[in-house]
Amino acid sequence: MRYQIIKEELEPFGKDHPHEALIPYLTTSHGILFEMDCLKLLSHIQDEMVDSVFADPPFNFGKNYGSGFSDRFLKSEYLEWCQTWISECSRVIKPGGAFFLYALPEHAYKFAHMMEKTLSFRHWIALTMKGTFPRGRKLYPAHYALLYFTKGQPKIFNHHRLPIPTCRHCGKDIKDYGGHRKYLNPQGLNLTDFWEDTSPNRHKNSKFRAGINELKLMIPERAILISTNPGDIIFDPFGGGGSTYEAAQMNDRLWIGSEIGTLDAIANRLGNRFPQSLGQPTRLPLKKIFDFPITQYPTLVKKE
Repeated sequence: MRYQIIKEELEPFGKDHPHEALIPYLTTSHGILFEMDCLKLLSHIQDEMVDSVFADPPFNFGKNYGSGFSDRFLKSEYLEWCQTWISECSRVIKPGGAFFLYALPEHAYKFAHMMEKTLSFRHWIALTMKGTFPRGRKLYPAHYALLYFTKGQPKIFNHHRLPIPTCRHCGKDIKDYGGHRKYLNPQGLNLTDFWEDTSPNRHKNSKFRAGINELKLMIPERAILISTNPGDIIFDPFGGGGSTYEAAQMNDRLWIGSEIGTLDAIANRLGNRFPQSLGQPTRLPLKKIFDFPITQYPTLVKKE
């Protein structure tokens, strides 16, 4: 099912800046999405408003993400831009809140240096990257990095467990656990900082945007479950295919997002996953979060 966003303007929330009000692309009962550059949106978010940030930024590969945007910059320009949005994302995180940043290792170690200026390092989580290829005189690349920082000591850290892996053919345990299988927690294995089940979605039937690798839903979902509780606020500045917003909504978290590329994929994803929620007034405390009034648009959906 595909959805078309149809907007009918309402009065802005406030009358001080009626011509400068922020206009959302869509709302759900739990979230709000803006079609704009993340730095513009961040400039209107008050300090220490969100509980967790999850960011999967462009990798500077020169890909065309739609709407005329291509992430091809000089290396120095790219890093300067990253320093700016990382600093802004860090500013809006509450004390004890979390920041997860998904990146290539060659970028991640530079991003970590930027993040540690105001945040505390928790983990470099290695995520399996299968199906790649040797690159010159280097080792075979086999993982992406998911940086996990917090603003001071984490206010929330929820332990997350995974099902004990079994063979998809015979159904038996893949590992023997050194004879200690009977001592394993029946709720599953503790999540470590090495995730083996997270290769990008590359098959067209499992993707919301053609021609672009997408994160599996489990990646932002695990970050959200680790660092937040129901009702907390998640911010993802690079909406992409909308996996973070789906993960937040399905786990009763509130969310804020932005995207400058094509937003149809996000609208279709949320419309199909949460048809009763798309277009509903959001539960987010908008007046508290933003420094400008937000022009609330009802999101009417036309099924095609």
